[in-house]
Amino acid sequence: MPADRRGERQAALRAALAEAGLDALLVTHLPNIRYLTGFTGSAALLLIGAETATLVTDFRYAVQAPREVDSAAAVEIDQKSVWDRLGRVLAAAAPAALGIEAQALSVRDAERVSGLTRARLIPAVELVERLRAVKAPEEVAAVRSAAALAQAALEEVLPAVGPGLSELEVAAALEGALRRRGSEWHPFPTIVASGPRAALPHARTSAREIAAGEWLLLDFGAQVDGYCADLTRTVLVGRADERQRTVYELVRDAQRRALDHLRPGMTGREGDALARDVIAARGFGDAFGHSLGHGLGLEVHEAPRLAPTAEAALPLNAVVTVEPGIYLPGWGGVRLEDDVHLGPDGAELLSDGRTDLLELT
Repeated sequence: MPADRRGERQAALRAALAEAGLDALLVTHLPNIRYLTGFTGSAALLLIGAETATLVTDFRYAVQAPREVDSAAAVEIDQKSVWDRLGRVLAAAAPAALGIEAQALSVRDAERVSGLTRARLIPAVELVERLRAVKAPEEVAAVRSAAALAQAALEEVLPAVGPGLSELEVAAALEGALRRRGSEWHPFPTIVASGPRAALPHARTSAREIAAGEWLLLDFGAQVDGYCADLTRTVLVGRADERQRTVYELVRDAQRRALDHLRPGMTGREGDALARDVIAARGFGDAFGHSLGHGLGLEVHEAPRLAPTAEAALPLNAVVTVEPGIYLPGWGGVRLEDDVHLGPDGAELLSDGRTDLLELT
């Protein structure tokens, strides 16, 4: 069984609350609730105080919540309104300064909370997310397992891919393989983009039929124990011409440089530049318009960021994607994405890193 780290996570959060001058934090973002208590349901509110933690949920989770949360928090089940029950919990706790998750709580729900307590509501930005950015060994292992599952699903599907299939048919086959192999869910809508549509970095999979000689970009993920993997592979349906091979090898070189030199402690901007500088030096800087990567964990996009605007240091034991790309409208695009753990020796691949150009013939 993996280590139960909920107590130490809550202790770290309480230290952050004390530093911020908060008596308690109302946690409403479900991945944060899962991180702190183990609860996996779709509706809950969590109050973390200086010494106590109380999870409020509804009748649907009357059996599930106590079982999952166990001793990590007191569990309150309300048959009618979780907000009314939260009001009673807040009245008993009587915090003077109550933090709310500014990045997650809607204006309407913030108004609800304001009507339930006399506490001063203070926006608290990503207090739990900062803790989540640093992964424990079992979290890293879960991402690694998700990546292995995703890679196996792709290997199952690719031999049947060829001209005449639609993007939707390829996506359906891939998603079916992911589920059969044990993925708990698809962390994001699978992207399958062919031909000129591969120039759309976040294309929506369409009914377009794949033709010979075209790029096929596949961006997909898997989830194991709640943790996400996020991979992109770009393959050629047929034989690559000289331009296709040149662009592909440039993206591959950029990714390899980032993987070889990425280290915890450098800023997200410095990490991004490792790949961006390679692409820009060859005249394709304007064709790489998104960031190099993002954190992975209970969410497919979380802290930290590898981007030209990211000045924060990359923490030791973060898990991030490394995904350079080149996108040329009307021609297509290439993106290669792998998942890495930033350990003391640098970037350790959690996915297989097998990025030799694959020609489907």
